[in-house]
Amino acid sequence: MNSAVEHNKYNIKPRHKLRTLGLFGFGLTALALVGVASANFHWHERAWFYVTSSLNADQWKSRSVWLPDYRVDVEARPVAGIDDDLSAIDFAPDRKRLLAVTNAPPIKLVEMDRDGTITAQYPMNGFEDVEGLAYMGDGLVVVTDETQQQLVFFRMPEQPGQAIDKQDSQTLALPLKSSAHNKGFEGVAYDPAHDRIFVAKERDPRQLYAISGVKASLGGKLQLKVEDLSDWIERSVFATDISDLHFDARTGHLLVLSHESRLVIELGENGEMVSFRTLLGHFSDLKKSAGQAEGLTLDDEGTLYVVSEPNLFYRFRKN
Repeated sequence: MNSAVEHNKYNIKPRHKLRTLGLFGFGLTALALVGVASANFHWHERAWFYVTSSLNADQWKSRSVWLPDYRVDVEARPVAGIDDDLSAIDFAPDRKRLLAVTNAPPIKLVEMDRDGTITAQYPMNGFEDVEGLAYMGDGLVVVTDETQQQLVFFRMPEQPGQAIDKQDSQTLALPLKSSAHNKGFEGVAYDPAHDRIFVAKERDPRQLYAISGVKASLGGKLQLKVEDLSDWIERSVFATDISDLHFDARTGHLLVLSHESRLVIELGENGEMVSFRTLLGHFSDLKKSAGQAEGLTLDDEGTLYVVSEPNLFYRFRKN
């Protein structure tokens, strides 16, 4: 009786009630999905930084990398000769080649041309989990060993196919707080003008450090200085993780890659956000969102390269 009275009072039939509850549930689900998307992709911050960067375009465009001007030229091309775990990439100006690494056995350093074709391979013995790579000039390379929380320095082999042995390399350990397996060193970049390495921790928490005097110290003159630049990340990097770094010597700016948020972000000399571009499909010139983007670099012509696990190669040219 009470039930019937209630139905008559509000003129709601059971079927309509179920429909109303279904719409309510759908609304809650939609809100939850929006919340997850906002957390992963930071839509509100993207919108804010899009507006601010657009307003400052005239100020920055001529003296920055200016990522909005880049358009995809090669999209998701598989790298022949690598089946899985393509992890990082950098450009070696004096060799006119791209260098990349894999981070799972068999771990190796590969040399590629600008089309992503492998021209040489070098086995890496004794390395556990190579995630970052930077070329320091004169054949000197630094990689990050995430599991060991180490920077490892070695010279490029003279002959293709020659192995790189970690026991013959120089290492610098820099344990970071709250580090867990697979959340340690993820990106590394080299600033030749200031003999400075930038190294990033992926997440939980995201961190950024600058280590000065590295090449001089490797040459026998110890003068290391470590700076915590994590406030740059908190202030300007609206992404959930950091998967790689690249330092652009021409502008003095730092590029930050996030595979979870599918973003490339440009930071100025003081860590200010200058520009960004998305790696999401349907929101950019990409046909499909980039997968697990793990490495990025610029070559001597300003061309941008991104590599994605398992073995995908992207190239972007500036308009």
